[in-house]
Amino acid sequence: MEKYKFIKARDKSDLVRFYPVMKELRSELTYADYLGLYAQAHTADGYEITGLEIGQDIVALMGYRVLVDFVRGRHLYIDDLVSSSKERSKGYGAALLKHAEDLAKELDCKVLRLSAGIENEKGQKFYEREGWSLRAVVYTKKL
Repeated sequence: MEKYKFIKARDKSDLVRFYPVMKELRSELTYADYLGLYAQAHTADGYEITGLEIGQDIVALMGYRVLVDFVRGRHLYIDDLVSSSKERSKGYGAALLKHAEDLAKELDCKVLRLSAGIENEKGQKFYEREGWSLRAVVYTKKL
């Protein structure tokens, strides 16, 4: 694996660099919606995006926030995890998950949590290989 570093979104120039990779995960997401949703989530829930950078390229990213509930207490929730299609299977997703563990410890969280779509079989297998356990079924209802 090539040498990389983690870049946390600090300003709009970082968000601009992260958008093409996020768009691969959220194909329906327009640039304007991306900026607006980031601003809302960052303000309301402390949502952050960290990119994995090699040279000048963002090759993977993770969106996350700290939540507190009665089931898990204080925990780090990963909303988004994606590697650029041309950079998959190079260990970058695993590196971001390890980074999430380190962040969770720094932020005094006892648990990491994420959701994967039921159609995302590759993602589910990836998380299981990385030591994650299937613990819930999530339901949604559009309004």
